[in-house]
Amino acid sequence: MLLQLDFSTATPIYQQIRDQIVRGIAEGELAPGERLPTVRALASECGVNVMTVSKAYQLLKQEGHVRGDRRGGTFVREPNGSSGPDPGTVEALRLRLAELVASGMSGEDVLALCGRLLDDVSSQRDRRLR
Repeated sequence: MLLQLDFSTATPIYQQIRDQIVRGIAEGELAPGERLPTVRALASECGVNVMTVSKAYQLLKQEGHVRGDRRGGTFVREPNGSSGPDPGTVEALRLRLAELVASGMSGEDVLALCGRLLDDVSSQRDRRLR
């Protein structure tokens, strides 16, 4: 798994790892049931502390993106569309939308931007599934 970490940004490394894994799942780079690298292996590959990767994996488990335990490994979860989005994710999206509107974007422009971004994610996923 190739992650691109930016050590000069204010975004914590564990958050960057989490975000890129979620993106990988959404875009089809990581398939349901696929085993993720061990915490130690990913930490070594990325050149970060084991606790940093562990924190990212714990966050992914709490959010329901992955499943597993210390002995069996960590695996991408099967999608569960019936449970709906995580309330924390919905609130984070609400905040980001409010930031866009507060910066001067119209509701119509925000929806158009969201549509383009969703199309990008969908097209990445479609390309990987072919």
